[in-house]
Amino acid sequence: MFEPMLSSFSQILEWQSLIAVAIGVLSGIVVGSLPGLSATMAISVLIPFTFGLDPLVALGMMAGIYNGAMYGGSIPAVLMRIPGTPAAVATCFDGYPMAQQGRGGEALQVALVSSAIGAMFSAFALMLLAPPLSKLTLIFGPPEVFWIAMFGLTSIVFLLGGSVIKGLLSACFGVLLSVVGADSITGNERFTFGQLELLDGVSVVVILVGLYAMPPALGLLESTGSTMSAVTTELRTEGFWKAFAKMFKFWKTWLRSSVIGIFVGILPGAGGSMAAFLSYNEARRASDDPDSFGKGNPEGVAAAETANNADTAAAMIPALTLGIPGTSVAAVMLGGLLIHGLQPGPMLFRDHPDIVYGFMWQFLLAAILLFFLGGTLATNTFAKVLRLPRELLGPIIITLMVVGVYMIHESMFDVYLMLGFGLVGYAMERMKFPLPPVVLGLILGAFAESNLRLSLRMGRDDWSILVDRPVSQIIIALTIFIIALPLIKKALKFYKGGETKKGIEGKV
Repeated sequence: MFEPMLSSFSQILEWQSLIAVAIGVLSGIVVGSLPGLSATMAISVLIPFTFGLDPLVALGMMAGIYNGAMYGGSIPAVLMRIPGTPAAVATCFDGYPMAQQGRGGEALQVALVSSAIGAMFSAFALMLLAPPLSKLTLIFGPPEVFWIAMFGLTSIVFLLGGSVIKGLLSACFGVLLSVVGADSITGNERFTFGQLELLDGVSVVVILVGLYAMPPALGLLESTGSTMSAVTTELRTEGFWKAFAKMFKFWKTWLRSSVIGIFVGILPGAGGSMAAFLSYNEARRASDDPDSFGKGNPEGVAAAETANNADTAAAMIPALTLGIPGTSVAAVMLGGLLIHGLQPGPMLFRDHPDIVYGFMWQFLLAAILLFFLGGTLATNTFAKVLRLPRELLGPIIITLMVVGVYMIHESMFDVYLMLGFGLVGYAMERMKFPLPPVVLGLILGAFAESNLRLSLRMGRDDWSILVDRPVSQIIIALTIFIIALPLIKKALKFYKGGETKKGIEGKV
């Protein structure tokens, strides 16, 4: 474990890797600061442009965008009470009141430092937890891997929140897309409709760009008003290092929120929003002055931003080791790994240790660069991004999408396919269908099918091979528990409601 980790450290210090991470961080801050855009969209647009790059350079840029966007979301949250990313909702609670009191610069500085610290904790958690977990999963054979894929699909559907039926339909749509193309065993064409371009299946990149990048771009075209007005365009801030020295009083909040963010990040489907809300509530509960929260308490900003950034690298722990992404961004980054020939799972650590450990170091590097670049550039400079005309952003993003997808195979068929999936993604968002299950179904669908067929070959078409191993039985039990969990919650809610009704009737 330590030898490849040390050898990969020298690789990320090469100038190409450093520049890629730095560009990613700055780009992520810009994207995060624009309401309606997200790290998921930015990485989706970036992926097609990384084909000719070294895998570490491409992954470093993705890690930088992820970390930068999570902080960038706090800029409009503080100045406009509009979260730049979904995870920045809790930042609005105290950040915007601080801006109204003329303390917007202070709020952004607290958000920056807290974001960097949370991201550092998250990177260390990825380094410490992912390698031993990957070694544990080496005992898995095809039957166990099949059930892990089913567990991942079940987790994202039943733990994502919202309608389970819609989540299930989205996952089934992704699985259906995964079987398009020539069968890897028999060579028979499946759902190609006579199109030669579909013999190799539907490109993961085309689907990612269409589903995730097109809907927010179309949303920008629908927006009214030429600019987005903030509380103030000039922020009154004191020296960054002087302000940083005053923030050490938040060390307990940073530590507690980092633990919460890491734990939530590991859970599939939870995401930074849940981490931020849980951390904010815990900070308020532990505070000596809980009534000040929501009225401009910087500790509320620190708690929310630390937690939603501690979620970033932690979400990659199940993604790298099991192929189960913790967030939609992690799901898109799995697509980035796949297009560079890197299959997520335990074999990734055995076959490509330099790349996977270098990727972990890049998360830490991105957190450090976020601290320095954000402190010197972002606080005042990137706040001015909010004055850009929104009507120009949509066409620019769509143009980048078309150019990037066309460059993959120099095929207009890919462009048409991407635009088609973009309209599908737009319709799904309007009808409240979740997009992460589609991506996970696409990634895990083929993975589950190949391991299922391999298992049946091993068992000579005896289906009992899928259930007669102890590890398989444990994973099956966990899958059943996740399926039953919503039913258990409904039953408890119904029972409590019945008890309350009986109590009221008794009093009457």
